[in-house]
Amino acid sequence: MPAVPCKTGCGKNAMLKRPKTGDALCKECFFWAFETEIHFTITKGELFKSGDSVAVAASGGKDSTVLAHVLKTLNNRYGYGLDLMLLSIDEGITGYRDDSLETVKRNRDDYEMNLKILSYKDLYGWTMDEIVAQIGRKNNCTFCGVFRRQALDRGAAMLNVKCIATGHNADDIAETVLMNVLRGDIARLKRCTAITTGSEGTIPRVKPLKYTYEKEIVMYAHYKKLVYFSTECVFAPNAYRGHARALLKDLEKIRPSCIMDIIYSGETLSVKEEVSLPTLRVCSRCKFVSSQEVCKACVLLEGLNKGLPKLGIGKSSKAKKMLEEYNAKQKTEIDKLNYEFKKNNCVSKGKVCKSKCNDISNGKNDECNDNCKSDKPELNLPANPKINKLLEEYGLFDDNQEQTSDITKNVNSDLEENTCAGACSGVDGFSIAF
Repeated sequence: MPAVPCKTGCGKNAMLKRPKTGDALCKECFFWAFETEIHFTITKGELFKSGDSVAVAASGGKDSTVLAHVLKTLNNRYGYGLDLMLLSIDEGITGYRDDSLETVKRNRDDYEMNLKILSYKDLYGWTMDEIVAQIGRKNNCTFCGVFRRQALDRGAAMLNVKCIATGHNADDIAETVLMNVLRGDIARLKRCTAITTGSEGTIPRVKPLKYTYEKEIVMYAHYKKLVYFSTECVFAPNAYRGHARALLKDLEKIRPSCIMDIIYSGETLSVKEEVSLPTLRVCSRCKFVSSQEVCKACVLLEGLNKGLPKLGIGKSSKAKKMLEEYNAKQKTEIDKLNYEFKKNNCVSKGKVCKSKCNDISNGKNDECNDNCKSDKPELNLPANPKINKLLEEYGLFDDNQEQTSDITKNVNSDLEENTCAGACSGVDGFSIAF
């Protein structure tokens, strides 16, 4: 087969065919075109300012690895004046994230960037392995995505950076548009295509790879011999996003430009004036960004801590019923502890009046509950210390109804969140990363 010359006319033979344009290019011209397009995206979108400190959300996958490499290259080539660093989230997934973090550490050394790693265990007291043991594999991506987004915000605040650069590529964004169309999620449809997200008072996120095809990212990493982690998350096959990805790949075989077409459609679709969209605010509990009074992360975490892992999954009426049943059960436990405490420690005239307390259990006498006072101050507490702990842990106070309302009105639909994009590395590099 005769050699094909590079389309740029550089005099070299072509080594590859660009999936995005179909041009036959040599490696060097491909590298230049790939990097120049990302530079154009950055400058046109005004993603950075000179002197900005930028955290690159790094998972060790192909997207975050290529993003870190290209940002360092462009920063040196065009004098962006950026202070680049890596920010990684350890979800606690054995055999996946623990291995991929070794790749992130390699990136840290190769690109000479500082690295900050935050774990779900330290932030929330749970690992994803522990969460999946509670919730199962059907809705685990909801927990992971919600917690990861907030973990990135927490890490960025610790590092005091101006913005977070994520590796969302064109395929990721097109998949998200398809997901939102299929689910009728108007609120997220236009927001998911924004190249910069975040409201006033929050640390914005930028997507320098927004118009970059996933296949070209893999080709760039391959020919540049970049080190990245390509194993798929062990929990990802059950994610709803996988169906949107399969649909997009089938469409791409027929029409390669469909990826950009879908993104442009998401950018230009308008919402009727009468449709009310949520506005971003600060969560009343954790003080991080939220579209509700209590953020999704706090709702999910409360469900885990109360042994109700499905509290944040489903309709608000279902969550309210779960909370009512849970609180009734805890009140019964508190009554039992209170009775045992008074039966064993109640003192009348200097003597333990166990006989009267025993009568209480038979429904004959409740005098000890109100009239018996101990000559020991510690026995005059309104309840057993175990009860106080339960009250504090489960929130069974006078304002309990308000707490319940705060939680239930912030429970979204039982469909999964747009969570996997920007998180999971894929098999052979053809999935998604930070």
